[in-house]
Amino acid sequence: MKAALYRGWLILLLLMPLVGHTGTITTPEIIAQTTRAALSCMRWMPVGMCFWLRCSLSGCSVRTSIKVGHYQPDAVVSAYNELGGNPWVEIRSTLGVAQRTAANGLLGSLLAVPIDSAGNRTEGGQGNKDHRNLVFRETDVIGHPVSSLSSIVASTGYLCNSQTTSFFPHFLSGLDALSWRMEIPEMFYPASLIPGLREIGTWPLQTWGGVYPRTGWTTQAEEPKAAAINAQRAGDIVTRRGQPHIYVPITGGSSSRQRVWPPGPLVEDDPDTGEWQMLLPRAESTCKVFGTNDLASFTGWGGGRVDAQGDYAWNLWRPYSCCRDRGIFLFNVDWINYPP
Repeated sequence: MKAALYRGWLILLLLMPLVGHTGTITTPEIIAQTTRAALSCMRWMPVGMCFWLRCSLSGCSVRTSIKVGHYQPDAVVSAYNELGGNPWVEIRSTLGVAQRTAANGLLGSLLAVPIDSAGNRTEGGQGNKDHRNLVFRETDVIGHPVSSLSSIVASTGYLCNSQTTSFFPHFLSGLDALSWRMEIPEMFYPASLIPGLREIGTWPLQTWGGVYPRTGWTTQAEEPKAAAINAQRAGDIVTRRGQPHIYVPITGGSSSRQRVWPPGPLVEDDPDTGEWQMLLPRAESTCKVFGTNDLASFTGWGGGRVDAQGDYAWNLWRPYSCCRDRGIFLFNVDWINYPP
C-alpha cells in the first residue's frame, strides 16, 4: 500500500509543469547542476578489494570484486521563506498544501492564530531592534532526483547504491511544526545551552552559528548563512535515528547486487561526513562544508548569494564505498581509507 501511494505521488510529481520563476528551481535544473559538479564533488576512486565465496555443483571458489568510493548527491535540502513554498517547483506543487494544512492544524489551534510565512519576521516584531538578526526559515530534505539511478547501475560495481530514494520527503518542517517553530525539546539540549558546542565554524573567533537548537530560528546577520545553518540542522536530524522530530531517517543503501559501506551521521565542519553544493540562488559546481572563515573577505561568504525571495537550496553530497556482490561475502582489503 505504501509503495503504491509513493508511485502514484511520483507520477503526479513528474507530470507537474517544469517552468519556474525567479527564486525557484526545477528538477531538470537540479539534475543539470548536479551533473556539472560531478567531477569536482564525486571524487570517485578505487579503494580496495572484496573477496567472495561462490559455490556451485562443481565446487566452491573465491572471487574478487573491486571496492570503490565516491560521494553522491543524496538529497536536496531547501531553506525558504513561505510555509509550503519550497523553491523546488515540483515539490512545492505536490507537497506545499499538505505542509500548510499540517502546520495550521497542529499550531493554528494551539496558538489560536493562522500559521503562514515566517521569513524575515523577528520574534519581537519588526520594530524590535534587539531581534533584527533573528531569522526563521522552513526547511525540507528531499531525496535527490538522481539518487535512484545508482540502484540501476549498482550491478556494474562502479557506483554505490544510495540510502535515499528520488523525491522521497525525509524531512518537511511544516509537518514538524511543533519542534521546528517552538524549539521543543531542542532548547533543553546541552549544546543549546552551552556556547561553543556544535558550532558551524571556529568558536569563538569565527562562527556562523550553532547546530543546536535544531529549529528554524537562527540569529545571523547574513541571510545566506542563516539558511545554511537551517540546512545543516535538517541534515543533522535526518542522518540520525531517534531524534525528537517528525521525519524519516536516511538509512539503508545495501542491495542484493552489492555490499555498501554507507556514510555516518552528518557532522558540521567535517567533509568526511558530507559536503554542500549550492543550487539556488547561485549555481555552484564545487562542494564544501559550511563555516568558511570569511573574516578577511570584503563581502563575506554571503556576498553574491542573497536571494530576493529568501529561498535557498543545496545538494547534500555524502561519501559511500561499495563492491559488487559475487557470492557470500568473506572480507575486504582496503588500500586507502575513504574518504581519503
